[in-house]
Amino acid sequence: MNQFKTLALLSMLSALLISISYYTLGGTGGVIIGILIAAATNLGSWFYSDKIALAAHKAQPVSRETAPELYTMVETLAKKADIPVPGVYILPTESANAFATGRDPEHAAVAVTQGIMKMLSTDELEGVIAHELSHIMNRDTLTQAVAATIAGAIAFLAQILQYSMWFGGMGNSNDDNGPNPIALMATLFLAPMAATVIQLGISRTREFSADAGAAELTGNPRALANALQRLEASAKQMPMTGNPAYEPLMIMHAVPKQMFSGLFSTHPATDKRVERLLALESDLVTA
Repeated sequence: MNQFKTLALLSMLSALLISISYYTLGGTGGVIIGILIAAATNLGSWFYSDKIALAAHKAQPVSRETAPELYTMVETLAKKADIPVPGVYILPTESANAFATGRDPEHAAVAVTQGIMKMLSTDELEGVIAHELSHIMNRDTLTQAVAATIAGAIAFLAQILQYSMWFGGMGNSNDDNGPNPIALMATLFLAPMAATVIQLGISRTREFSADAGAAELTGNPRALANALQRLEASAKQMPMTGNPAYEPLMIMHAVPKQMFSGLFSTHPATDKRVERLLALESDLVTA
């Protein structure tokens, strides 16, 4: 099911990218350019998404010797989840957050910030790690990386077209071989928005799934619920800076919640996530 969702997401965003290229860059040449961009971004996401995400946050690898408690926690939960032990990284920031990355369980990494390790209790941090391992199990890390990369390519293309329009580089709009002015305006304003809505919609859905997976792995849904509430409060006090393209990877939105709403939120509302986790706890008690 998750592989199907990955393919569906890839197809929608790639089709949007190719369509933009066709209507704005003109005919067959535009389609070819769109296909090349889509292929390049998809391949780049497949092979290098983990390295790019880790490098963007200056993540430092750790081992059993350098961070024994964290490494042992990841190792224990990975064995319980029946997946290879991912690479373990620490982000040098006091903001409290965590993310997973990688194209599959064999090429994955889990990264936590220094701030989250200081702030959360052992069982709360365990819930966060289990959440990230659930993303790896479900291959959500690949889905999110591909979505972010293609959405970024669409936004980049729209920006290039905007600059070209400003400086007269798009040619004569009355030329049959030139760009369609209506399609051009749609590209500039609607296409990046549509790509973002698709990307973030998938991200919100997968967060609920990863929360449920974490509850199953730890058998302690309340610990993750408590962690989410503390992380949201921390995000308001100490937002995590960095490239917003990586926001969907994080366990918690990196900036204050009030800046997001509805379709443009990277994560579901924390109270809804907590409500579902506590419902899972109730189910465990009555089972």
